[in-house]
Amino acid sequence: MSNQLESILQSRASVGKYQTGKQIPQQDIQELLRLATLSPSAFNMQNWHFLVVNSDEAKQRLHPIAYYQPQILDASATVVICGDLDGYQRLEERLTPSVEAGILNDEIVKGWSEMVNSGFADNPQAQRDEAVRAASLAAMTLMLAASGKGIASGAMSGFDAQGLQKEFGLAKERLPVLLVTLGYPDQASWPQKPRVSVQDVMSIV
Repeated sequence: MSNQLESILQSRASVGKYQTGKQIPQQDIQELLRLATLSPSAFNMQNWHFLVVNSDEAKQRLHPIAYYQPQILDASATVVICGDLDGYQRLEERLTPSVEAGILNDEIVKGWSEMVNSGFADNPQAQRDEAVRAASLAAMTLMLAASGKGIASGAMSGFDAQGLQKEFGLAKERLPVLLVTLGYPDQASWPQKPRVSVQDVMSIV
């Protein structure tokens, strides 16, 4: 592991207090989200979507939906990480660039599409599970990418998902999984909290 990556992993902390008024340039947020799309997903389905809550007006709308947690207003932006329940329906489209690059061929894509349709088409639980997995992986990649660029982040699960869908007009197939705040930490922010020993959370069989 590179020293830089190890340093990021050992220092990254979830931030709840941000410097107000210090904004991340929009192009930097876009670059962080580009890096987030490099996350793994089943069959390279890429069944995620990122709603960036950036304006003061949008933050005010999100604030009560996130139970009035102050970081929604103080952070430069909050990214709503969504997983698409119907992502399996777009698999062939998502894999076309891999075919064009010579990584996959049409036969593989056809086989994968048949497997995905068989496993997901009539299985709402599988659709939801995969949406949550993909969105969660993308959220972690986003937070690590932010740390690498000197930007703090915090993952939030405390929000009304149905209220968020309604307020921001998200399609019913687009499941809000996590909120990730982005910004610059206030001096009162905590450092990374100690973790339990790996021996306490590991089994080898």
